[in-house]
Amino acid sequence: MRGLKSKTVLVTGGASGIGAASAERFLEEGAKVCVLDSNPKGLAEIQEKLPALSGALPADVSNLQQVETALAEAVRRMGSVEVLINNAGISIRHPFLKITKEEWERVLAVNLTGNFYVAQSAARHMIELGRGVILNTASTNGLMGYPFYADYNASKAGVIELTRSMALELAPKVRVNAVAPGYVLTPMQGAEYTEEMLAEVNSKIPMKRHAEPKEIAGLFAFLASDEAAYITGQVIVIDGGEIAGGLASR
Repeated sequence: MRGLKSKTVLVTGGASGIGAASAERFLEEGAKVCVLDSNPKGLAEIQEKLPALSGALPADVSNLQQVETALAEAVRRMGSVEVLINNAGISIRHPFLKITKEEWERVLAVNLTGNFYVAQSAARHMIELGRGVILNTASTNGLMGYPFYADYNASKAGVIELTRSMALELAPKVRVNAVAPGYVLTPMQGAEYTEEMLAEVNSKIPMKRHAEPKEIAGLFAFLASDEAAYITGQVIVIDGGEIAGGLASR
């Protein structure tokens, strides 16, 4: 991709899944990369797997002080943060009537408030730089109704509207887009499946499979590159055709 060599990139939720695949892809593009994650074991493992990383930084994105400390450290190590892959997130599969107050608050704190904390902190830095790209991880769950994920769905719908608002206010210096994956076979997603559930979900997707994390990473790389210099304020769906037809196609 044009324009990614030597770019400075921060990936949240970077210790596994889509975040880890994104860190690897940007390193392949010649970028400098720091990952941020709340999982100490995962951070140690990704640093070992990707020794070219500029840093593996511990932080809970729902804690503003930790976010600001980690961002400052990323800037210290790389000289700047020109690209943010705002990817940290959690989900819990449970019926709406059984969601507890604590579960609701935690999912919203990580997926929406955490997204806001990281994006705002990075945007302030990018405005001073005079350039930047912020890519938020949304989901098809933020565009369509899905049972058993009411808190997650609400958080991702919030990310989409946050993205659009940011894009309007931060242009033309900073581009902001959201990527909305459908089903991706990450460790978080895989932990919720039996083999039968996985086969059932695959049968409903036109491409008959889940996405691989590296496929989402490829979209992030494109949107961060100079190839996408005129794309901002958009929600780009990557779902194997899952939401193209609605109920009639399922």
